[in-house]
Amino acid sequence: MTVTVLDLRECVLMWESASAAETERLGAALGRLLRPGDVIALLGDLGSGKTVLVRGLASGLGCAADEVHSPSFTLINEYAAGRGEWEAAGGDRLPFLAHVDLYRIRSEDELPGIGWDAYVNSRCVAAVEWADRALRWLPRDHLRVSLETLEGDRRRFRVQATGPRSHQVVLGWVEAAGIRAEAT
Repeated sequence: MTVTVLDLRECVLMWESASAAETERLGAALGRLLRPGDVIALLGDLGSGKTVLVRGLASGLGCAADEVHSPSFTLINEYAAGRGEWEAAGGDRLPFLAHVDLYRIRSEDELPGIGWDAYVNSRCVAAVEWADRALRWLPRDHLRVSLETLEGDRRRFRVQATGPRSHQVVLGWVEAAGIRAEAT
């Protein structure tokens, strides 16, 4: 049976990862699909794999994945993208991955003070951990990824598109990673 999903904003796709390595691999598959202006909203408890997924995103974008660590204290880390199609005239690499961690903010009112708009409404890819603390501030079209810790290193992904671009990204991610997803 073939099921056609016409609008992913009305459903959540769900799948599982068996290990941190698989979570990172899934992140790399997603990273290869992203382009400047894309925002990935990451939700989940401490230790659920958000930073591991971002490490994979970085790898897929051509960033140095081994340099990725949680920006809990700095709030934002920037990683230069290495994908060739992102090179500007003269060889300068303009876009980058902005890894934002909102764990330590006390309220949404702090977002302008950390340069939120410069990262989320810009020519970079933004991966936002603890995005539930800034839902009103996220762009209308973003990819929402919730991670849930299961037994051992297993994680459950709940993925939702919120607009046409994120819809396109989800479909590409499922195909590129060979994911068997369930719609809820």
